[in-house]
Amino acid sequence: MTSLRPLGSSDLSVFPLALGGNVFGWTADEAASFAVLDAYTAAGGNFVDTADTYSSWIPGNQGGESEEIIGKWLAARGNRADVVVATKVGAHPEFKGLAAPTIKAAAEASLRRLGTDYIDLYYTHFDDESVPVEEIVTALDQLVREGKVRAVAASNISPERLADSLDFSDREGLAKYVALQPHYNLVSRDTYEGALQDTAGRSGLAAVPYFALASGFLTGKYRPGQDVESARAGSAAKHLETDRGTKVLAALDRVAQAHDAELASVALAWLAAQPTVVAPIASARTVEQLPALLAVADLELTDAELSELKTASA
Repeated sequence: MTSLRPLGSSDLSVFPLALGGNVFGWTADEAASFAVLDAYTAAGGNFVDTADTYSSWIPGNQGGESEEIIGKWLAARGNRADVVVATKVGAHPEFKGLAAPTIKAAAEASLRRLGTDYIDLYYTHFDDESVPVEEIVTALDQLVREGKVRAVAASNISPERLADSLDFSDREGLAKYVALQPHYNLVSRDTYEGALQDTAGRSGLAAVPYFALASGFLTGKYRPGQDVESARAGSAAKHLETDRGTKVLAALDRVAQAHDAELASVALAWLAAQPTVVAPIASARTVEQLPALLAVADLELTDAELSELKTASA
C-alpha cells in the first residue's frame, strides 16, 4: 500500500500522483471518466484535481463540466470523505478574476456542481494582479472560516505576489497557502526552478506540478516522423523541435529500459523527486493509460539517473 504524503502544512494527506480532471467532459465522456476515477481510487489514489473552467474551451460547453462529472461520481460511489478534491477559481467564463465577490460566488457554484458542502483544496487558478493580495487572501480565509474550504493554494503566480500573500497571512493570522501548482516538468523547468521554488521551500509549501508530462510529450509517443491522434498533439510535438526535447527523450529511454518502466513513469518519478514536489498531476482519458502514471508511487530513481535526466533537460 503506497503511503500518503502530507500536503504542506495542511492536515490533508495525498497519494503521490494527483489525477488531472481536465479531460473529464472533454476527451473523456462521463462513462470513461467514471472508469478512470474508479481505477485510480482502487489503486489507492485519493487526490483529484479539477477547475471550475474545465472544459469551457469546447464549443457548447459552459465550464464546470469536469466538476459536475466528479460530483456525480462522488455521489454514486458515496466516497466523498475518502477523496481529496482540489478545484480552482478565477478562469470560469462567468467568474473571471479574483475580486472578493467573484471568489465567493465561484466557490458556491463549484460546491453546487461538485455536490458537496466543502472543497478540500481551493486554488487561485491564475493570479489577478489587479486585485491586492490582501483582498484575495481575506476572501479565501472567509471560505475557510465558513467551513466551505479546508485549505487554500495558488497556481500561476509570481514569486513576489506569492511571498506578499504568505506574509499577509502570517501578519493577520489568516488562512495561508499550503500548496502551489506550477507548470513544471523535464522540458519546462524555467518557470518554477529559482525564486518560485525557493519561496515554496522556505514556506513549507507543497508543489503539485501541472503539465507534468508536457501534454503527453514525456510519454515517449511523440517521435520524429510519427503522427499522433490527440487533442494535445500540437503542444506536445513542439518539444521535438528543441535540442532539450530530443536529449530528454534519449535519457528517458535509457532510464526506462534500466527499470523496465514506461517513459511516463520515469518522467513523473524525476518530478516527484524534486525539492518541494509532493504529487505531480497527470490525466488519463482511459483506464489503460493509468498504470504508467500510478507506477510513480513505487518507482525510485538512483541519484545517477536523476542527475542524468537533469543534465539532459538543462
